[in-house]
Amino acid sequence: MKEDLNKKIREAASIIKDARHVTAFTGAGISVESGIPPFRGENGIWNKYDPMILDIHFFMEHPTESWKVIKEIFYDFFGKAEANRAHIVLAEMEKSGFLREVITQNIDNLHQKAGNTVVHEFHGNSRNLICTKSGELLPAAHADLDALPPIHPATGGLLKPDFIFFGEGIPRIAYDASLKAAAESDVFLVIGTTGEIMPASQIPYLAKENGASIIEVNTKESNYTSRITDIFLQGKATEMMDLLAREMRIH
Repeated sequence: MKEDLNKKIREAASIIKDARHVTAFTGAGISVESGIPPFRGENGIWNKYDPMILDIHFFMEHPTESWKVIKEIFYDFFGKAEANRAHIVLAEMEKSGFLREVITQNIDNLHQKAGNTVVHEFHGNSRNLICTKSGELLPAAHADLDALPPIHPATGGLLKPDFIFFGEGIPRIAYDASLKAAAESDVFLVIGTTGEIMPASQIPYLAKENGASIIEVNTKESNYTSRITDIFLQGKATEMMDLLAREMRIH
């Protein structure tokens, strides 16, 4: 079993080193080892909290109620998370010229903390707040989250985290950049995502249709594994990415 994994690691490293354009596509699984639970499934956030707090219509009608939970999850808890070895390897791959860009479904900013500079945040991010009155962005660090709901100091408008709520569309810039990456990449490195959340889940399929090799890192089989994955590295993201980095000699 170990030899089989070693062989797959060597194959994956070889494909990445020979590639012209590698894109990483990440989901909740890459951040679990940073202490951030997934939203769905066992130990998921929605087992503890009502998803309604992230419905845009509920938020606009009951901002204080929503913000109490939003602050607890995304700022008091998530805000303390640090990038793990899997995030760091992706940053090292970019610095070494082996990785062109990252598409992430996560809103935790950990790719940027690790050092990646080209990150397409498919679902937005938690580091900025957006004024629902003017559309102006404000760093969350500059907002008073002790007085809920937070209000823009200049416009008086309600502030909302700059990530996608239920009932909102995908950010156009991130969406277009993801489609472009799927069209241009010859390798897609899929890490920590089950492929269940639309429309993000379709991006790797588009990459495959455009000729990309799919290297998947997941603790268990996903919707991608039997359909489009060429090399399946089964295990924790930190462990698999560390093995890949060692094989590529970029650690």
